[in-house]
Amino acid sequence: MDPTARFQRLVQGSEAGVRLDEGALLVAAHAYPGLDVDAELARLDELAAACPTPTFDGLRTHLFGTLGFRGNVEDYGDPRNSYLNDVLNRRVGLPITLSVLVLEVGRRLGLPFVGIGLPGHFVVRHDAVPRVLLDPFECGRLLTPDDCAERVSAIYGDAVAFTPDMLQPVGTRAILARMLANLKQRFTLTGDVVGAEWALRLRTAIPEVDSRELGELAGAQAAIGRFKAAAETLEGMAAQLPEDAAAKAVARARRLRARLN
Repeated sequence: MDPTARFQRLVQGSEAGVRLDEGALLVAAHAYPGLDVDAELARLDELAAACPTPTFDGLRTHLFGTLGFRGNVEDYGDPRNSYLNDVLNRRVGLPITLSVLVLEVGRRLGLPFVGIGLPGHFVVRHDAVPRVLLDPFECGRLLTPDDCAERVSAIYGDAVAFTPDMLQPVGTRAILARMLANLKQRFTLTGDVVGAEWALRLRTAIPEVDSRELGELAGAQAAIGRFKAAAETLEGMAAQLPEDAAAKAVARARRLRARLN
């Protein structure tokens, strides 16, 4: 199945049925056409099977000690940090992709990890008793809530005040949406309209994402000459907008369709 269609089918099902590893690899398949997603899933199976002991400490030692997974502090903005296949190959990545690695290896080992989406950073929590926070970007460093507050303060200063609800787990679709938001931002900054288009196309397929981002998608589609797709995107967005905004979207779609003649 086409990776876009497979991703759409995956994320539009029930939240409980969304596989994070599969979703993350389908994102990567848009950067690497022909990527064998199922083979990459098998690599995660093998990575988990090689863990000597299926415990929190065992996983932490296996991934961050023996295998040396770590955050890419030398080139944080490298798009490869956002692709799970590259993280497996290079053993470096962003906080969120390294967290996906821990979540998925942990799931295979029967360990109860959840993702914690701090503002500007991403960590995981082992939900056994007692709960333990872990930062995959910092080579599996153990954290306290105060450490998380300090991290938020270091990124945002007084602009964002840390609150305990920032330590609430986030769902699978929210993690995938955040990964795609990172990519969209990166592609926009570098002027990669083709990349921004597919990142937006996947991101707007996720039910929780604001439908107004369809306008951004239409703009990216028009910029690469996909006028029919852009018009269809705007027409779909119009059905979700108030009357005045819907009329503007439809009018914009008509102008794009006129460019097809």
